[in-house]
Amino acid sequence: MPNTDQCPLYVKVHPADNVAIVVNEGGLPAGTRFDSDSDSNDGLTLLEAIPEAHKVALTDIHSGESVIRYGVNIGHAEQDIARGSWVHEGILTLPEAPALDNLPLGGETHPPLQPLAGFTFEGFLNDDGSVGTKNILGISTTVQCVAATVNYAVIKIKAELLPKYPNVDDVIAITHAYGCGVAINAPGSEIPIRTLRNLSLNPNLGGAPLVVSLGCEKLQPAQMLPTSALPILTTAPYIVRLQDEEHQGFGDMVTAIMEMAEKRLIQLNARTRTTRPASDLIVGLQCGGSDAFSGVTANPAVGYAADLLVRAGATVMFSEVTEVRDAIHLLTARAETQQVANDLIREMAWYDEYLGRGSADRSANPSPGNKRGGLANIVEKALGSIAKAGTSPISGVYGPGEKVKIKGLIFAATPASDFVCGTLQLAASMNMHVFTTGRGTPYGLAMAPVIKVASRTSLAKRWSDLIDIDAGTIATGKATIEEVGEAIFQMILDVASGRKQTCADHYGLHNEFALFNPAPIT
Repeated sequence: MPNTDQCPLYVKVHPADNVAIVVNEGGLPAGTRFDSDSDSNDGLTLLEAIPEAHKVALTDIHSGESVIRYGVNIGHAEQDIARGSWVHEGILTLPEAPALDNLPLGGETHPPLQPLAGFTFEGFLNDDGSVGTKNILGISTTVQCVAATVNYAVIKIKAELLPKYPNVDDVIAITHAYGCGVAINAPGSEIPIRTLRNLSLNPNLGGAPLVVSLGCEKLQPAQMLPTSALPILTTAPYIVRLQDEEHQGFGDMVTAIMEMAEKRLIQLNARTRTTRPASDLIVGLQCGGSDAFSGVTANPAVGYAADLLVRAGATVMFSEVTEVRDAIHLLTARAETQQVANDLIREMAWYDEYLGRGSADRSANPSPGNKRGGLANIVEKALGSIAKAGTSPISGVYGPGEKVKIKGLIFAATPASDFVCGTLQLAASMNMHVFTTGRGTPYGLAMAPVIKVASRTSLAKRWSDLIDIDAGTIATGKATIEEVGEAIFQMILDVASGRKQTCADHYGLHNEFALFNPAPIT
């Protein structure tokens, strides 16, 4: 129900905008009058009820004219829209996506970022120089056939072995629906294979991969992991093959997995947290259950935190191809070099073609929940999504499942699906995750801490035990983007150090891994 006790508020993002979003919880009824503002000396009166986070026309918009938000055309009016009316997806036509053959290519000299020195966290240093924010034993699988057995063993390891090794945070199974019945050498198959490889090498697993194989699958251990990662490829203690003749039944298989796991637990338990510079952080950024507030509260605050991290020398990844595609012209202009801009274009073009092969396009995004949250179409969603990337120059671009190897702001290409994106960012070496939401989601990951940032105070209050930071205070003027961004930055350091625990980790809300496999299944 609309809250008529609140002072009517709307948020206009850019001076050129001819729409704004209603801030009031529950929305506002027809006849609501806003105080006089820069748009009109007479103030604005709603001609119809408008839900929270949805758009109101600030001027008369004629049929065929552009609807402007973020200073950008987000659609064309299909009918005359009177000032004070509700502007929603049903009366907008989706504009064409920016063409990829005439984009600004960056490469200009960017003013140097003022470095942030002295920021540290307490992490686990690995032999390869990477740093974990958790100390986890991960058991990788080469094929779905062994998943149930490994999950059974993990339950026993947690109950019987883990209590003996208090410095180890968790034991997880990296299970998936891949490995056999697939075209293992087809174009696109390199994506799930390198994803599984790099998941096994995530910094939070301590550089100590273990593999459980069936034996007959197409994806053999030697193909999934390089020899250097598994120094003993033919015998224990790093691989268990369930079909090996030495295993006389299920009990032997489980015992072999547990014996292998305990050897690694001993190694991991010897590790302790040490003081590390903030530059060792690899932070993945993601949206999920977005609404029209996301682009003006949570995402800009995360973007401010992202800039602080980059200034501190850290690696920051943003992703979700379809949720940046319609803002690609704004991103290529921020590329450090023309090659980085061309790499961005390459990933956009690849995904356009991928969607086309499936007779789909970008209009399949946003979701019904996004639309109920006020997002009219993918253009509006993309413009809000890229706010997470702050203002730093883009240093590099990586394909799905590739390991990120440089510092700065990175575009790590992924689908927009929460679970696929999170899995691919973990493969890219993410050791911390920041996730913004307007509609709410209990999403979490076992391999890396997930800090949840709400775009609306009403969500943060309703889900107080699932949301870590409330960015909705920005919309009501109780806090600034900078203040919330600094709070996010500090929480990243605290959670990375083990000083604070995220809500998702408190409840053990850890979603399954979800591979991106564009290759055919035979």
